[in-house]
Amino acid sequence: MHSNFAYNFFIIFFSHGLISEPNPGMTVGDPRTKTVQVMCGNQREHNTTVFVPNVASTMENISEQMRTSGFGVAVTGSGPDNEYGLAQCYGDLSLPDCVLCYDEARTVLPQCFPYTGGRIFLDGCFMRSENYSFYEEFRGSEDRVECGNTTRKSSAFGEAARQVVKHAVESAPSNRGYAKGEVSVSGAANESAYVLADCWRTLDESSCRQCLENASASMLGCLPWSEGRALYTGCFMRYSDRDFLNKEMGNGSSRGTTIVIVVSVVSSLVVLVVGVAIGYYIWKHRYIQKKRRAASEKKQFGALFATVNKSKLNFSYEVLEKATNYFHDTNKLGQGGSGSVYKGVLPGGNVVAIKRLFFNTRQWVDHFFNEVNLISGIHHKNLLKLLGCSITGPESLLVYEYVPNQSLHDYFIVKNNVEPLRWDLRYKIILGTTEGLAYLHEESKLRIIHRDIKLSNILLDEEFNAKIADFGLARMFPEDKTHISTAIAGTLGYMAPEYAVSGKLTEKADVYSFGVLAIEVICGRRNNSVLSSSTSILHMTWDLYGTCRLREVVDPLLEGKFENEEASRLLQIGLLCVQASAELRPAMSLVVKMLTENLEIPQPTQPPFLNSGTAKFNRRIHSGSLISLPVESNKQSSKNSMTQSWIEPR
Repeated sequence: MHSNFAYNFFIIFFSHGLISEPNPGMTVGDPRTKTVQVMCGNQREHNTTVFVPNVASTMENISEQMRTSGFGVAVTGSGPDNEYGLAQCYGDLSLPDCVLCYDEARTVLPQCFPYTGGRIFLDGCFMRSENYSFYEEFRGSEDRVECGNTTRKSSAFGEAARQVVKHAVESAPSNRGYAKGEVSVSGAANESAYVLADCWRTLDESSCRQCLENASASMLGCLPWSEGRALYTGCFMRYSDRDFLNKEMGNGSSRGTTIVIVVSVVSSLVVLVVGVAIGYYIWKHRYIQKKRRAASEKKQFGALFATVNKSKLNFSYEVLEKATNYFHDTNKLGQGGSGSVYKGVLPGGNVVAIKRLFFNTRQWVDHFFNEVNLISGIHHKNLLKLLGCSITGPESLLVYEYVPNQSLHDYFIVKNNVEPLRWDLRYKIILGTTEGLAYLHEESKLRIIHRDIKLSNILLDEEFNAKIADFGLARMFPEDKTHISTAIAGTLGYMAPEYAVSGKLTEKADVYSFGVLAIEVICGRRNNSVLSSSTSILHMTWDLYGTCRLREVVDPLLEGKFENEEASRLLQIGLLCVQASAELRPAMSLVVKMLTENLEIPQPTQPPFLNSGTAKFNRRIHSGSLISLPVESNKQSSKNSMTQSWIEPR
């Protein structure tokens, strides 16, 4: 159970590795991602296979809200498997900083497993997860104070701290729960006490006031030490002798008016001199930081321009802009965290897909380099072809071949105006995906791991040939290495357990993702959907395999119109690929042979999610064992009237 949770939960917090990028054109300050305290509940989860998907759904729902408002609540599930979530950034964080803080909080929450409850206090944001509705709570036995006892301050500082805390408590409840402030210390030049107060937005004004009054009374017990934090059920407070507050909020999540109280006990001349000195210091500090950033960016851009020029893939930004009718919404094919994709018509009449990467996100250079450096030099019929790129405009652009039949995501998840894929097309798509991955792993001049094989990254051309797309997370795998260690990235339901837990990456991570995808295509259902009260699609397939009832998992929309032996072999191959231990999974080149040659398919011996050796399966099932499936010719057709492709960046 623990490895099952570790697999899923790490995916939850690292899935869609680029979806949490800050929006372009927004001010970035200090996201204050330092973890202050992690508080876990004492009630154990009821059913892991239900609890984990519920947490995933709740956190992803909140993630979308955080990107637009700095606050989010969501509820998933029912009964003992209910999952209530709340996240909020403190009022002085801009939205880009808020997104970064929330991403960090999500990586901390798994520490609370196997308990259902958890509270994560960071210096810039808060997250809470429970299996009951806690939104109106403002006090509890877990309320506590954290004192920073590194510096003992004067009584004058203590008086300033009390004043600014008092004003924050008075102002915040009527200001949507938020206030920050500063009071200069009497008799001490260039010294102030700073405070931030924030109530969760689910509280009314009265509850917020009570929470802050209780929190401030406890927090001031930290004096005469230089810093204190109150970590309360319904609110957060912090005072410090250090200016930790973000000054420039731009279009961020700031709410209401900042309170600033200045207690002047020195002459106006001294105040003026000190003010000028501080102003000069701030200006100089920002000037130095700006020069450093400029130097770093110049170095990055220099390398980037050299790469683009060397690749001979240059497109004019103006040409691509006109090709999309200036990125008009009617030409938009899809959008993800790293950018948007548009249909474009080049001057010669060629139809292309143009990915418009957000220029100022932190991952765009890495994404761009991956596509240009890794993919431009390799060609295969089952890889989406990169036609060119542009870096001369306000966004970096990537130009791909246009595929008219959308992605697998549209056929199995969206299903708008599309007919179910016939069995022969499903087999063809699975085989094409297999051949594309085998080429990446073993046949291309660069050994490449994709890291994000999923339904939305398998595009379909006019003849329903599979095209593996979106190499933003791809990594080159040196020949002399047994594995590489990377930051964990991937998508919920597709990430191999050994990679999610350790960050050690091999090509077997792609094999696992392929196995999940193959089973999804055959079953017509997503892996992370709950098919019953306790069983995922992988568990269901494994259980039916063990009882010779695999016919029950094949997509009912096929109405029995498929080849028995092919279905049996494909499902058995899928189970081989999703075995929890990487060493038990076959190489993709061997999977190609299993699909194209009359090889006997090995028997899977280990179910998904479990550590090697924890479970064995002793029943011998031969490749043609779907004996209860009717043999029927494949007569089902697909109008496939959609002419618009869907390319879904993370």
